[in-house]
Amino acid sequence: MPPPPFRAEHVGSLLRPKELTAAFRQHAAGEIDDAAFAKIQDTAIREVVAQQEAAGLGVVTDGEFRRGSYWGHLIGPVTGLSVREAEFKFHDDHGHEQSFIAAHVEGKVRRANGFSTGEFSFLKSVAQATAKITMPSLPTFHFYRPVGGIDRSVYATPREFFLDFAEVFRQEIAELAALGARYIQMDEVPLAMLCDGQVREQVRAGGADPDALIEIYIDAINDAVAARPEGMTCGLHLCRGNFKGKYLSQGGYEPVAERLFNDLSVDAFFLEYDTARAGDFSPLRLVPKDKHVVLGLVSSKLPALESVDDLARRIDEAAQFIPLERLSLSPQCGFASAVSGNPVTVDVQQAKLARIVETALQVWGET
Repeated sequence: MPPPPFRAEHVGSLLRPKELTAAFRQHAAGEIDDAAFAKIQDTAIREVVAQQEAAGLGVVTDGEFRRGSYWGHLIGPVTGLSVREAEFKFHDDHGHEQSFIAAHVEGKVRRANGFSTGEFSFLKSVAQATAKITMPSLPTFHFYRPVGGIDRSVYATPREFFLDFAEVFRQEIAELAALGARYIQMDEVPLAMLCDGQVREQVRAGGADPDALIEIYIDAINDAVAARPEGMTCGLHLCRGNFKGKYLSQGGYEPVAERLFNDLSVDAFFLEYDTARAGDFSPLRLVPKDKHVVLGLVSSKLPALESVDDLARRIDEAAQFIPLERLSLSPQCGFASAVSGNPVTVDVQQAKLARIVETALQVWGET
């Protein structure tokens, strides 16, 4: 079997069933204990793995069903991290805004416990298809508070913080490999946000240099993943924000494309391309020959089901800049980066996953 990514992919998070969202509330309120909560999560994960396999996918995740958000599960297992309000806001095309919380570095970061190893072990035990484990990228824990997000008495510079934080991820990835993980995906928002001119101006106004941050972030990710064992595929998902249907930024990949595609030590890029906010496909001309691109053409935010013909047409447009054999298809992001999820139904989610498989079979003759 060739290594991942597959022709038909998805990004990772999936809509939580009502029983699971209720269990999150009950557990937080102390109404159910850890064991009862874990049992509900186990049942929901078994069911969502079966749903992915029924859709025809050759790769499955646990839907991130044990997490409150795509990054919050590191708070606790990794020492030195707390949360405060982010300096950015989610918004939509109607001008509505949504505040959110972000990581704050208040002490030395160390890996006290695994944060995805337990998730992977259970997923592998119930999956017939290839099990993919997702994890937040390192810049996630800095960029949302790019100036005040690190206590300077602990780390004088972001680079000093990332030296320790990369070791946390190296340890995690090594243990995942020992458990049999062969496919990991990092979810990265900051580098996509730094394609947006308004975001770059906000960063400058706050006292940080956006171009310096790009260099620091690429170095940090490389430091974390470069030592992964032979045979482990690492994908990087680029996201412009995904919370209750809202987003954080817009702008094509051109401002970061050359450094992003050529300097990052990953095997594949999952690129958001569901709306005009992502720009055109021309930056794909800069992807080197040894790297793969997964086109995020299917919306996880909107309920309308994309047609096979439209998806195939857009894949052909992308293939003008990168060979078709180095392309795959996925949603632009997960369906639920947090427990609340996006404004679509489970039936819509399942239909979209099946449509991705259907399109992959038509375009490539395989999934």
